Amino acid sequence: MSEDKAIWPPVEPVAAGLKGRCPRCGVGRLFSGFLTVAKQCGVCRLDYSFADAGDGPAVFVILIIGFVVVGLALWMEVTLSPPLWLHLLLWIPLTLVLSLGSLRLIKGVLITLQYRNKAAEGRLDKGQ
Repeated sequence: MSEDKAIWPPVEPVAAGLKGRCPRCGVGRLFSGFLTVAKQCGVCRLDYSFADAGDGPAVFVILIIGFVVVGLALWMEVTLSPPLWLHLLLWIPLTLVLSLGSLRLIKGVLITLQYRNKAAEGRLDKGQ
């Protein structure tokens, strides 16, 4: 990856990840589907086989969205005391929308940070 810096200008990993762009050139698409990582960049031909976010995105989504939704639900219960059906009507769809919306963003950021920090090199050097 050392020759990448000579050929391609540095890319801000968080911005590229949020946009779903290549961590090397910042232009090509990172995803081929909603959460499926492409095989390689269509612009700079970077092989995305290093990309393995694992369960990290799901853990961050659970922690962040869970905190927001539970906090809002508790606030609403204490201040307004709505019926249970209203809680279900509000919080289940909100949880689904926020979770699905943020999962791709967080996965993109984790993959671009993995590339920037050369996290895959140790795994590749061990022959895994």
